[in-house]
Amino acid sequence: MRIMAIDYGDAHTGIAISDLTGLLTGFSTTIDSWRREEVVARIASLAQEHGVTELVLGHPINMDGTRGPRSEKAQEMKAALEAATSLPVALWDERRTTIDAHQILMNNGQNAKKRKKTVDAVAASLILEGYLTFKKTQR
Repeated sequence: MRIMAIDYGDAHTGIAISDLTGLLTGFSTTIDSWRREEVVARIASLAQEHGVTELVLGHPINMDGTRGPRSEKAQEMKAALEAATSLPVALWDERRTTIDAHQILMNNGQNAKKRKKTVDAVAASLILEGYLTFKKTQR
């Protein structure tokens, strides 16, 4: 069972895929495109290539719990991914993942230019980590 986490953004989309056990992040990358169709096609290709059985999509909810335009974009992306992959897509609260990803990378000595290239993949890994922890507690 492999699960793919997606941190969908305007220009960059972070991807993290679990290992076969569904316990750890085994692969991560970034899709550099602002075109939703291209992002969906690349996600579908990666899901097939890695034998993914479930997708978890970061759901940007405001810090006060309200939902805005970014939440609507995530819900539209969820529908597009379900149609393109026929896989279940769970929305996952992604509050603070990008902030935490920047902090992790900064603490590891990466300057702003290097962080920009990897922050979305790290944010996807944090989404995946939270989701996998949740799934473990549900067993």
